[in-house]
Amino acid sequence: MKSIYNLIKEEIRKQPNIQESILGKANPWKRSHYIILSEIIKEELSKKEELQNERKFELGTSISHITLQRFFESDYDYKTHNDLRFLKTLDKICIFLGFKDLSAFVMNVKDKNLYNKSAFEKEFTTDLVYKYCQTNFEFFKVFPELKLEIFNDLIFPEAPFRERIRNYSSQLCERKLKLVVNNNRSNFEIFDLDIISEEAEKIVVKTQEFWNLVFVVENSEEEYVVNELNTQIYFIKKKNNEWKIWDNYNPNSGLLNIEIEKKP
Repeated sequence: MKSIYNLIKEEIRKQPNIQESILGKANPWKRSHYIILSEIIKEELSKKEELQNERKFELGTSISHITLQRFFESDYDYKTHNDLRFLKTLDKICIFLGFKDLSAFVMNVKDKNLYNKSAFEKEFTTDLVYKYCQTNFEFFKVFPELKLEIFNDLIFPEAPFRERIRNYSSQLCERKLKLVVNNNRSNFEIFDLDIISEEAEKIVVKTQEFWNLVFVVENSEEEYVVNELNTQIYFIKKKNNEWKIWDNYNPNSGLLNIEIEKKP
């Protein structure tokens, strides 16, 4: 049984454009081969319907040969990657392979029972946390519009975590806060991620996260800054054969709301 990452590598090698190129006969691949691979992927991605809208600007339509070589020559497991750019790379690779995104590839693999179930669930649930963080950042970017539906694929609709997000975010949106993203003034990073508990239908994940968020009140110079490094705990459940986030412990949750309330 193989990890999701190794299955992706195999699918790339079997892709028709790869098979028909010089890459189909080369083994192992060297630097020059990854340059060719990068060009083939770039050309194919430029034609993909999935990247003809705003996702084109979110993901881009190319993957550098250095990134591809690192992906193929590294032995990834569920603890290895701690960079959200890695997930975007996997999304692009899966689009190249004919899928909507990484999640669609994973579901296809699951349906064909090609994976090690335990490893798959670890990979999928940790990827879920990375995707949540990226989505949360995108959620802030559309303030003062409240778009909770952005979390539909990540958080159960009846989850207490979703209700807390609704509560603190609606207050911020009512105050017309907007996220400042110019010159990378707002950003975040996940430094560490570990699975600390595993059960048949629940996995608990601990992260170290840094969030630097600059908000301004719309049409004013009033500014609020969130700058924090903290430990967060994610409780991920399996319901109806689907893994999603159920709850989250963030010691600094709602602090921005409190700071705003204190301001005269």
